[in-house]
Amino acid sequence: MNNPLTMLSSRHGSIFLFLALCVLTILFYNKQWLESQNEQIPVFMAAPVKPAQVKSSLPTHQQPSKEAVELDFLKNVTAWPSTPPLPLNFSWNDTSDPRHSTVTILPKRGGGQWHAGNELEVVIKMYNFHGKPKTSGGDFLLARLHSPSLLAGVAGKVVDHLNGSYSALFPLLWEGKVQVQVILVHSSEAVTVLRQLNRMQPHRIYFKSLFRSGSLTETTTCNVYINASQQQLCNYTDLHTGEQWFCYKPKKLSCDARVTHATGGFKKNIKRQEEMLFQSGINMKVSIPPANHPNISVLPRVEDQTRGIGDIVRTEPSGYYYGGAWRPLDGTKVHQFNSSTAVSQCLRGKGLHLFGDSTIRQWFEYFIASFPGLKKFDLHSSKQAGPLMALDYPNNILVTYRCHGPPIRFANVPVTQLRYIANELDHIDGGPNTVVVIGVWSHFSTFTADVYIQRLQNIRKAVVRLLSRAPRTLVVIRTANPKALTVYETLTNSDWYSIQGDKLLRAVFKGLDVHLVDAWDMVLAHQLPHNLHPQPPIIKNMIDVLLSYICRPPTDQTRGNP
Repeated sequence: MNNPLTMLSSRHGSIFLFLALCVLTILFYNKQWLESQNEQIPVFMAAPVKPAQVKSSLPTHQQPSKEAVELDFLKNVTAWPSTPPLPLNFSWNDTSDPRHSTVTILPKRGGGQWHAGNELEVVIKMYNFHGKPKTSGGDFLLARLHSPSLLAGVAGKVVDHLNGSYSALFPLLWEGKVQVQVILVHSSEAVTVLRQLNRMQPHRIYFKSLFRSGSLTETTTCNVYINASQQQLCNYTDLHTGEQWFCYKPKKLSCDARVTHATGGFKKNIKRQEEMLFQSGINMKVSIPPANHPNISVLPRVEDQTRGIGDIVRTEPSGYYYGGAWRPLDGTKVHQFNSSTAVSQCLRGKGLHLFGDSTIRQWFEYFIASFPGLKKFDLHSSKQAGPLMALDYPNNILVTYRCHGPPIRFANVPVTQLRYIANELDHIDGGPNTVVVIGVWSHFSTFTADVYIQRLQNIRKAVVRLLSRAPRTLVVIRTANPKALTVYETLTNSDWYSIQGDKLLRAVFKGLDVHLVDAWDMVLAHQLPHNLHPQPPIIKNMIDVLLSYICRPPTDQTRGNP
């Protein structure tokens, strides 16, 4: 007879064994499923996906990326006061008129006579051509203080009070008779048009490329962006920097047959009334007459005078002219390199590499023209686009120039020589005998800020890499400068576009171990007329600043006050 306890124990053991087998089976298949999922996940995550293709599923409170924060900051750098919208049938007589507007010098804060070290303030009141005061801001004004007999000048800081009035502030840096000049570059209404152009017509300047195979040639239109399908386009986006460039695909030739890059043309698409806002000598680049006597007398600095609140200087430019020579206010003492011997001694054993647009090529040309020891080496390249090279064999000096990549408004640049500065910097060894100069601004005026920001950020990253591997490399950045304006120059390269880009350039390179040549202040403060390519006396001062950076004496820590 079977024992009931034995039978119960046997039955329970069978049940336990069955359950154990089930658990093991589930664990086995679960392990297989997890392993298969783990094999798939890295493949999915490693696939390169453009940010624009990703739809975020993160919570709305997720912190934005560092790149997005930087982009927003940079765009805010160029913030400008709101300007009035233009009615369909507006009259330019209702806009800012420099001849009805006034400039008034305010008395010295705290009273008394003017001394070097004080700050001068003027008030600017804007009126329209009917003599009615304006009640909103946004006019683009430039200001300088100068003494023609002393060949002295300094740029002023303009403050917009957003109600039709402005202030211009000037530090008094030398003694003698000084006078104020305030220039209306563009009315606020003209700024409205310039804003709309870059928002609505950023590709109004277009480019072209020649394609060739044997005797067969074709020419197509190119630009940073072309609204067409991928099948219609040749994509020349740089793989290293991500800089975009496209051309329409030729009908009979391949995209690989592209041989040159050139400016194609300009589409001027503004109304006649809008064009009236850009009249030279009437409402564009015109001085505003002073309401009271424009000259004041500045007495010598009172060294033992204790500064009060009223004597606080609220603005400090990068430098000023005195006796025709530029004197920076950052502690750098600029030496005058007036002879080929002085230049040779400074540059001996060094390689000077200039990258940028025609305002940088102008420096190369100045070196060749002013210092006979430098001999231009014929590379059989375009005088405009380069590349260019000069050598001083006895002193082992090399000077080169290369234009920046597209968009560059030069004629017939071989695509083999069409290179991005960031890529070129990555091929420079660097070191204490290497000097790099970068000037990129003029050819980006017609595009949205994003295009210029991307270019500057790529160059900055390349500069960081260069300084990381060769910390003693000297890097110098040339800023933008004001220029003479025609209607064409205004719509493609206005000073308003230039100052926006100049703010971006300074912000991008801020905090980096680079030096600036402040072309904006150096042109604005000088008595010579504004020019895209500043005249030789200004270029001479820029070169002196550059050479002073290269050959800075160990004790160079004092300001250059007269």
